[in-house]
Amino acid sequence: MERGVPIRAISRGLAVLAAINRDGPISMMGIARAAEVPYPTACRIVQTLQHEGLIEKEPARKRYRVTSLVKTLSTGFQNEDQLVAAGRGHIEALCRDVGWPISLVTRVGTRMMVRDSTHKMTSLTFSHYYPGYTLPIAECATGKVYLAFCDEEERNAIVEGWKAIETEASNMGLLLLSDDYMLRKIRHDGYALQVRNVYNADPGKTSSIAVPLFDGDDRLIGALGLIYFVSAMSSAEAAERYLGALQATARAIRGSLIDLAGGALGDAEAAE
Repeated sequence: MERGVPIRAISRGLAVLAAINRDGPISMMGIARAAEVPYPTACRIVQTLQHEGLIEKEPARKRYRVTSLVKTLSTGFQNEDQLVAAGRGHIEALCRDVGWPISLVTRVGTRMMVRDSTHKMTSLTFSHYYPGYTLPIAECATGKVYLAFCDEEERNAIVEGWKAIETEASNMGLLLLSDDYMLRKIRHDGYALQVRNVYNADPGKTSSIAVPLFDGDDRLIGALGLIYFVSAMSSAEAAERYLGALQATARAIRGSLIDLAGGALGDAEAAE
């Protein structure tokens, strides 16, 4: 094993596929940089993915994009469509009220993935974060609040994932959990902060505050985040101004999830 990764070739292949899926259409040099693999390795992996039909080259440009075949990789995955359906109206209302963009985020492996956001609704943003955009779980407010409120078994699974990939972000995650002070504080306060986000589209320009999201059975399903300009306010001011509204929105989303679940159960009983 190289650097603790059981099969390095598979790890690199997945990184290349993720880079093309996230940033494509993308050049070969861009793939190598985004996936953090040597250029010759990126070339061989791209050829393999083309052979398998998962990616294709654009006819007029030397850029690569995923094909519809990648959708087959998600067969059997229960997505968060219900969360988006329950949350969309609430995050739109919150965005109109506070002005700042709001994101619904869930965990995918060792990263947090945007499921829905209101970035396009407001001018108070540098970038529009589309569904599918991911951030390292320990380097964003939504990830920190998720780590604090998830159960020990799930947290241990995340740690094992960090140990397998050995990146700067994963090492920071392991350092974060080496002392449970921060997680205990987040649980006590009910929210998490990330000052000067580094791993987003505008490094160092924004900060964020997040609260946990629970379903009707009190299971942790994700997090709700508010993103603001670093220059606009301090983290203490952000918490004072927006924590109550975020928590109220999280409760409203939970209520909508309960209503949706009840409606689905009623439809099923009627069908019987």
